[in-house]
Amino acid sequence: MTSKFNLALALAIDAHTGQIRKSTENSTGMAVPYITHPVAVSALVVRYGGNEDQAIAALLHDVLEDGDKAIDWTSRIAVFGEHVLHIVQGCTDGTPDPTTGEKAPWRERKESYLKHLVDASSDVLLVSACDKLNNLQAIHLDLVETGLSVFERFSAKRDDVIWYYQTLCEIFTQRSVAPTAALNKELQAVRNKIHELISK
Repeated sequence: MTSKFNLALALAIDAHTGQIRKSTENSTGMAVPYITHPVAVSALVVRYGGNEDQAIAALLHDVLEDGDKAIDWTSRIAVFGEHVLHIVQGCTDGTPDPTTGEKAPWRERKESYLKHLVDASSDVLLVSACDKLNNLQAIHLDLVETGLSVFERFSAKRDDVIWYYQTLCEIFTQRSVAPTAALNKELQAVRNKIHELISK
């Protein structure tokens, strides 16, 4: 990694300052800072063969969606190059309406994102798959520690959340992008663990 990675980390920290992971707490009951998520996603990207641009995009993948709406994050991300910006935009699951500040309904956003992934670039697929893997890992850990109440943090019903992640796994597998072969297996393995816990 070069100094660009450090600058991207600083930008991600700036964008997510004060934010926490929804209803996710550590073993001492303290809220988990949101920045731990993009950092974990970036680590997964590197683990599964990603390059520096992909790792940087992973750090910034939620900035357009969740950063302060008064800031032009697109321009700030573009400093890292059009390739990084392309990946971040490809991983963005619906930005809020500039007038109302509201996002589209959950199901509408997810269906649109799934449709987008069918033709997304391999760079976007890798970062997206690592993002979803980290989300599934968090759901699994919370299920083990707190039970089915984990699904109360979503703006969708439990069955819809399971449908979404199962469909994501299917798309990542169908696309058969080389760098994500092992990643696909891990995604499905964690999803299966979640299914087993829910079925008990």
